[in-house]
Amino acid sequence: MLSIPHHPDAAAEAGPAVQGETAVQEKPTTQAGSDGPSPSRDGGWARARRVRVGRRGRLIAAFAWCGALLMLLHAQVPNGFGLGSLFETFLPWFGLCVPVLLGLAVVRRSRLAAVAVVVPALVWASLLGGAVVDKTAAGGDLIVVTHNVGEANREPGGTARALAQSGAHVLALEELSSKTTPVYERELATRFPYHSVHQGVGVWSVYPLRGVEPVPIMPWTRAVRATVHTPKGPVAVYAAHLASVRVSPTSGFATARRNEAGRNLAEAVRAERLPRVVVMGDFNGTGEDTALRPLTSQLRSAQEEAGAGFGFTWPASFPLVRIDQILVKGVSPVSSWSLPSTGSDHLPVAASLRL
Repeated sequence: MLSIPHHPDAAAEAGPAVQGETAVQEKPTTQAGSDGPSPSRDGGWARARRVRVGRRGRLIAAFAWCGALLMLLHAQVPNGFGLGSLFETFLPWFGLCVPVLLGLAVVRRSRLAAVAVVVPALVWASLLGGAVVDKTAAGGDLIVVTHNVGEANREPGGTARALAQSGAHVLALEELSSKTTPVYERELATRFPYHSVHQGVGVWSVYPLRGVEPVPIMPWTRAVRATVHTPKGPVAVYAAHLASVRVSPTSGFATARRNEAGRNLAEAVRAERLPRVVVMGDFNGTGEDTALRPLTSQLRSAQEEAGAGFGFTWPASFPLVRIDQILVKGVSPVSSWSLPSTGSDHLPVAASLRL
C-alpha cells in the first residue's frame, strides 16, 4: 500500500498566507504619505460646500443690489394702488436692510455678499444720510408751530396750554371740532391775541393777521391763508390739512384725494404774491412722496435744512413717519424740532425762521 505523507504544518502555514493576501486587497488605497480617506471623496464634499456657500452669497448680494436699485429709483416706483407713495413713506426705514444683509453675509461667510451690502448703504446715505446730522442753530426771528390736535383728543385744555408755552409766534392747528374749538380759543387767548378758524383749521398769532381767507383745496375747507405782520415785514402763512389716506384690499394705499388736495394747495402757493411764505400742517404724506412734488418742489423743508434726525411725528406713541410738515420759501430755517406728546396721536412740530 502506497502511503501519502501528511504535513499539517504546511497547511497551517498556507492558511495565514492566503488570509494575508485577502486583507491586503480589502485595505483602502491611500496616497503616499497620506493618512486620511480617499482624496476624491473628501474633495467632492469641499467642492459641494463651496458651491452651496457661493449660491447663498449670490442670493444675499442680489437682494442687496435690488434694494439699492429700489431706493435709488424710488421716484419711478409705479403708484398703482398707491405702492409708490407707500414705499416712499417708509423710505428711511429701508436703511435697516443694510445691517440685516450684512449679518447674513457674515453668517454665510460670503465676501461677495459683504461687498454687495456696501451698495445699498451708500445709496441710503446719499439719499437720506444728511437727515441724521444735527443742523440746528441758535437764533431766528419767527417761531412757528403746527399741530394736528386730534379730534378725539380727550385733553384739549392741556394740549392748548402746552402749545401756549411752546414759544411760538404763529400757531397752526388742524382737526379742530365744534366742541374743542372754544377750548383752544379760551386757553390760547392770552398768548395769541389774533386768531382765525375755518372748518377745523385755525391760525393763532402774537402779531396782527390780515387777509385771512379759506383756501379751497377740497370740497370743504381744509386750508387757511393769512398774512402775518411781523416786526420784520409781512409773511404769508398757510395752514393746511390734506385729505387722509386709507388702506383697503380693493384700492390699496388710497392717496388720490390727498394728492388732489396737494395739487390745489400747490396752485395757491404758486399764485402767492408775497415773497416770504410758510406752509405748514398735516400733509398725510412725507417729504419724499413724489405724489406731493407739485407742492414740495416749490418749497424747502425746515426739518431737512435745520433739523436733527428725521423728526417723525406719527403715531405719537411710537413715531414711524413724518407727515406733519413746515415748508418755507423766502426765509431761512435756523432750527427745527418736535415738541413733547400731547393728547393727540400726532406730535407737534416747530421751526425757528430767519426773516
